[in-house]
Amino acid sequence: MAQDDIKLIHSITKHNGISCTLGGAVALIVGLSIFLFYKAIFAVGMVLFIIGAILLVIGIAKIIEPAIPVELSERGIVYRHRRGTIAVEWHNIQRIDIPRVHTAEGLTDLPYIGLKLKKISPLLHLISPRLATGLLTEQRPLLISSIELDGELLMLESYLNSEFTPLEVDDERFTGVMAMFGHRCRFLGEHLGYHVYIPWDCLDRDAKDFMQLLRKYQQQAACE
Repeated sequence: MAQDDIKLIHSITKHNGISCTLGGAVALIVGLSIFLFYKAIFAVGMVLFIIGAILLVIGIAKIIEPAIPVELSERGIVYRHRRGTIAVEWHNIQRIDIPRVHTAEGLTDLPYIGLKLKKISPLLHLISPRLATGLLTEQRPLLISSIELDGELLMLESYLNSEFTPLEVDDERFTGVMAMFGHRCRFLGEHLGYHVYIPWDCLDRDAKDFMQLLRKYQQQAACE
């Protein structure tokens, strides 16, 4: 693979971010004006105010998302989140796939690309406390999905209690937020099969196409 063979994955979540923000701001101002000066159509003002507030929040959320959330190179994969960055080298990735859970209808795909790591300690050294804290919150649906079918509530309670304890992994000791995130990575790795999760909605292509692209880069890096 050439030294400059870098693939940038552009975010689709940023589309219409500015127009959504401006539209929300206009609706918010118009709704507020109706409250103050046209009380006879108060209901219309209320609807515009609510719609404007929703659009404004969505628009701002789109704007602050990274324009290039994923970067692939001969060394590894970089995932950019609005709170920070995760970098994983190809040689530390054991498996790439779409995580699945058993439901009443059978196996169901979760909207993520999962990376199973050989060691999680390099990730814990590189991730920022701010990003680790954000992912702990965002990954709650994954946590629930991992135990929902079996109803292992006692197991979940035991895990949640352990999140606040120091973590011994790969002959290293982690404490605080890093230990909490490490416990989460290890729990999800045991129950869903992966440690790092990249959401589909930040990709500019089909999830399966992206997964094949990741495997291609990994195979090329292994050959070199």
